[in-house]
Amino acid sequence: MALIVQKYGGTSVGNPERIKNVARRVAGYRAKGDQVVVVVSAMSGVTDNLIKLANEIMPLPTEREMDMLLATGEQTTIALTAMALHALGLPAVSLTGAQAGIVTDGVHTKAKIQNITPKQVHTLLDEGKVVIVAGFQGQTQEGHITTLGRGGSDLTAIALAAALKADLCQIYTDVDGVYTADPRIVPNAKKLEEISYDEMLELASLGAKVMQSRSVEFAKKFGVVFEVRSSLNENPGTIVKEETKNMEDVVIRGVALDKNQAKVTLVAVPDKPGVAAHIFKAIGEAAINVDMIVQNISHGSGTPATDLSFTIDKPDLLKARKVIDGLKMSVGFREAIADEKIGKLSIVGVGMRSHSGVAAKMFETLAKEGVNIDMISTSEIKISVVIDLAKGEQATRALHTAFIG
Repeated sequence: MALIVQKYGGTSVGNPERIKNVARRVAGYRAKGDQVVVVVSAMSGVTDNLIKLANEIMPLPTEREMDMLLATGEQTTIALTAMALHALGLPAVSLTGAQAGIVTDGVHTKAKIQNITPKQVHTLLDEGKVVIVAGFQGQTQEGHITTLGRGGSDLTAIALAAALKADLCQIYTDVDGVYTADPRIVPNAKKLEEISYDEMLELASLGAKVMQSRSVEFAKKFGVVFEVRSSLNENPGTIVKEETKNMEDVVIRGVALDKNQAKVTLVAVPDKPGVAAHIFKAIGEAAINVDMIVQNISHGSGTPATDLSFTIDKPDLLKARKVIDGLKMSVGFREAIADEKIGKLSIVGVGMRSHSGVAAKMFETLAKEGVNIDMISTSEIKISVVIDLAKGEQATRALHTAFIG
């Protein structure tokens, strides 16, 4: 008998028939005597529709009320999943994130899990019930509902697997596993049998849609080995685990294109100590994550000045504009320019640590495709470039051919 945590994404529970499929899969594990905790996302499209409704009321709703609204998406799915299991004659109980003992900090829409006290989950499992937990949400110490950010159901599942000391954690999605690139962009992308936490973390944070990066980070920290697999078939998936020696033999594990980035450029920022700290402190206090940063010397006479460019997630652009408008007087830059027509293209692989010439090959490949590089960022296992979004998919295919085949 094993304790298994299974997470099902929005497409896996996208309609009543798919919810019934999930129930049948869970029933198969229960028939073998396993205890099962099921974490579910909102049904496909529900979260986007709720955001659309909120924006029709006001363009920038308060984050507390957004959490209250968005949490209802997962609560719909847990109840329906419990009903589907009841229809098969299986005892099942649905729990909100708060009822499952998930306590978070108070940062609405992007809360971090502080601790999990899964006492009630254990009690219900011991009573022979399947426990269905709403992903993506928790509750503060003061009792306020919070959400964990888009894709937060992955984090709920990994964190519960760690807290429950589960024997197995499975992340079910609409793809067979982790691929060397998005198969919708690169038709000949290959499925990986295994991938290291670090590679998965980079791919997740660089736009690969399979997993949320914070959940991979959590899995690495607590040593939760998990499998990414499809809820639509029985094919084996991709195991995400600690790095092994043979992983270094593969130079590039994957290519990722993030279309969800925006670039902000502050023109003619005074070139003096403390200015960058002042700007990025204000942006950080607004809970906006900055990714790539490039500073260029501005040409012209008079006071020394620089152009400061940085990338953020596209959904944060409206909030960032508000912060930047508030900084204009205190900092004294000339203007702020936002560009949403960019893509962040990256190659990832732990093998880059022991192989040279990777950057040169990447840049040569992009040059042959007529792709201009706007910004560059590197780590020891990845190289990312900002390019024109219109050439993003073409460039992704070219890099995949050059490095993976």
